Amino acid sequence: MVTGELRAQVDKVWDAFWSGGIANPVEVIEQITYLLFIKRLDELQTLAERRSARTGQPLENPVYPEGVDESARVPRPYRDLRWGVFTNYSPSEMFEIVSEYVFPFLRRLGAEGSSYARNMKDARFTIPTPALLTKVVDLLGDIPMDDRDTKGDIYEYMLKKLATSGTNGQFRTARHVIQLMVDLAEPRTDDKIIDPAVGTAGFLVAAEEYLRAHHADAWTDAAFREHFATTMFTGYDSDAAMARIASMNMLLHGVENPTIERADSLAEGHPSEAQYSLVLANPPFAGSLDDETVAKDLQKAVKTRKTELLFLVLMVKVLRNGGRAAVIVPEGVLFGSSNAHKAVRKMLVEDQKLDAVIKLPSGTFKPYTGVSTAILLFTKTSSGGTDDVWFYDVRADGFTLDDKRTPIEQNDFPDLLARWKARDAERERPRTAQSFVVPKQEIVDNGYDLSLNRYKELEIEEVEHRSPAEILDELDALEVEIQAGLARLREMLA
Repeated sequence: MVTGELRAQVDKVWDAFWSGGIANPVEVIEQITYLLFIKRLDELQTLAERRSARTGQPLENPVYPEGVDESARVPRPYRDLRWGVFTNYSPSEMFEIVSEYVFPFLRRLGAEGSSYARNMKDARFTIPTPALLTKVVDLLGDIPMDDRDTKGDIYEYMLKKLATSGTNGQFRTARHVIQLMVDLAEPRTDDKIIDPAVGTAGFLVAAEEYLRAHHADAWTDAAFREHFATTMFTGYDSDAAMARIASMNMLLHGVENPTIERADSLAEGHPSEAQYSLVLANPPFAGSLDDETVAKDLQKAVKTRKTELLFLVLMVKVLRNGGRAAVIVPEGVLFGSSNAHKAVRKMLVEDQKLDAVIKLPSGTFKPYTGVSTAILLFTKTSSGGTDDVWFYDVRADGFTLDDKRTPIEQNDFPDLLARWKARDAERERPRTAQSFVVPKQEIVDNGYDLSLNRYKELEIEEVEHRSPAEILDELDALEVEIQAGLARLREMLA
């Protein structure tokens, strides 16, 4: 958790950019990420050098090679490109090193053909002055980044600065919601995980953290380590800046070579079918796409321009049989009356195994949007399997439901997780409870409506009221008493 002191330090870094003339929040976070990434590369090199000195083994795959960088106009030792070296130079020389040597080096760093190399080829250093660079470097140097959890918390706090929604319905998913969805999905060591609208890679990072916490012994297996570093995590985003941030964010969290691509997941050439075992996503759902830009196989499955429906179809396609999905959808997906809405819900209920519908409070995604949302959990089977569906009504998520989102004690997430893990017992709960189970046939009979309120029963307490005659008699008696009192008062005054 970010303390008040750390928060103040991060705020100083952010304010320095704004006062230095960089006001675009995405550009700010991108430049900060570059610098943190550069700092981390130096740390990794230092750790490797210490390990080499301790073991007597040669340094394998060093980040910074020996010798001189000949690519620039004036050759310079690779050593000067390290954070611990160039930060000791004068502001003007440090600015020259970072702009003319470090950034070209970053663009060449990834293996040829890797997703990192493709994402970073357009990386640009946009800090305008040596003074601003010096100030930001000094501030970042004061922030402790050694601990992985602290680093993740600090980075997450910086991501919160992205307080404006994108034009296509993009907005940051709160970390506690991401954590809930990951805990519900329970990533496994053999999973191949994809987020088709990856953003800053929040879901992938949370999945990585879950694996470290729950499968710590897996790192003794060389095959798993290779899978973890290369093939386990995949993300797509149509925004180049987001793809770069996601790539660096994953590396900052210890994933060396994930597949992070700048691509429109809904376009032709979208992710390969049936390749993944787990989808974690909060796809954009405020947009309506042009028919020409949407992959034909997606449109064949459901005729619609609604991104929220197309992404659900995509998720089914990219999952292999037995794969799971945890995805955020706008509440309209649950009850929309269009043919496309009904077709997608029918697909989830009849062709796959719909496991759960979790209704979130309407303020969960403030200040970005007040749209009511829900989490869908389903398993791909391609042969049905939905017997009943578990519903949960989240009334509080640990924060106020206004734009400030201030922490509060009321939080249904722990109860939700506990009930999910013991959901066999949920069949006994009445429809008046916060969670309950609905048989598939009832959902079918209701036109595949998945809105919680369709099935929830309100508990009405019977209240006994006194009869009107009794109330009138009582009023008459009071009137008699009042008149008697007035009469006595007149006698006293006479």
